[in-house]
Amino acid sequence: MRFELFVALRYLLGRRTQAFISVISLISTTGVAIGVAALIIVTGVINGFTTDLRDKIVGVNAHAMVLSATNIMPQQTGSDQFEYGTDSLESIMNRVRAVPEVTGVMPFIYSELMISGPRGIKGLILRGVDPATAKNVLHGIVTRITKGDFADIAPETGLPGIIIGKELAARIGATVGSRVNLLAPTAQKGTAGFTPRVKSVKVAAIFSTGMYEYDSSLGVVSLELARDLLGRPEGDWVTGLELTVTDVYKADRIAEQVGMDLGPPYYVRNWMEMNASLFAALKLEKIGMAIMVTLIILVASFSIVTALVMLVMEKTRDIAILMSMGATRQAVRRIFMYQGLVIGVVGTAAGFILGLSICWLLKKYQFIKLPPGVYSLDYLPILLQWSDLALVAAGSVLMCYLATLYPANRAASLEPVEALRYE
Repeated sequence: MRFELFVALRYLLGRRTQAFISVISLISTTGVAIGVAALIIVTGVINGFTTDLRDKIVGVNAHAMVLSATNIMPQQTGSDQFEYGTDSLESIMNRVRAVPEVTGVMPFIYSELMISGPRGIKGLILRGVDPATAKNVLHGIVTRITKGDFADIAPETGLPGIIIGKELAARIGATVGSRVNLLAPTAQKGTAGFTPRVKSVKVAAIFSTGMYEYDSSLGVVSLELARDLLGRPEGDWVTGLELTVTDVYKADRIAEQVGMDLGPPYYVRNWMEMNASLFAALKLEKIGMAIMVTLIILVASFSIVTALVMLVMEKTRDIAILMSMGATRQAVRRIFMYQGLVIGVVGTAAGFILGLSICWLLKKYQFIKLPPGVYSLDYLPILLQWSDLALVAAGSVLMCYLATLYPANRAASLEPVEALRYE
């Protein structure tokens, strides 16, 4: 063991007469531990919320969408028409599939219309999908079906099917097998202008994503039914293509590559771009909460300054004797720096034990329940990332180290003759 560390530990553990200084050191260590534990818990909770929200968004919506900048027809469908030029829909899909790291491609139709059931009528966001490729892209809906079967969206006989959210089904009083009506306000063009088009369908399945916005307003039908409702039964008319990629965090780069390969008039939007404001707000909240909790560690570091300054004043004679026996100023400086670092390391380790234990209990037993209908899940989510834990540990020890600089320099600047003059 180094000489400086040995003396530092003796000052921390072997004191009998400096009880007050020992209490301040204990308070400093406890403050660091509480701050580190709180920072770990807050970071884990915010990461859990962000990841849960991201998974639900990219599950219901694809990782990226290919759209066309031409032939916009708001007066007829309220959405973009996918312009093929001389290419067929299948050839465009094959070009997208050829891009590395693209795992799934699905044509879709997007429109807004109305749905009526036994208990009333409500606005609906309609998504027409290809049942053959939807399971590879819309896994967030397919895997969250609570009643019914996704395959019944396009039955061989009988009424076509629609998949709706749990909240929407409760609102209009529908269940699996119920007959509902879809109303497209401007689907047919006649002599008197655009007239509504009504189509009867049955509820094939009900899903629950946990997000009220989707569960209360989203309906999924087959491409053929969507084209029929919107007055475009001929050809391969679609709004665009939805695609999934191998890594959702690389969706922006992959989407850019898809856009470059397709060229005008096509453009590609990824999930990060479409939800940029939401995730920016979550990131800002995480930073704000981290700053607030870090203040606890900062207050504890000031306690370390107080304890070490008082110790330097108490140990003036000892410091002078050490220096007269040959200890260098650098060695004296390191003695008090080691004391502060020991407090910081012990406090950080205790904070990690406390914080990780609480996170484990929250994750295992979920004893903190959230109000239903307010959040996207009913329990407090916890997700710990090694990068965040390493940053918390490094930041805590660094603040404790900085707190030792002034007292250590003050101790190293003492003159042995002046310190021992009146002894």
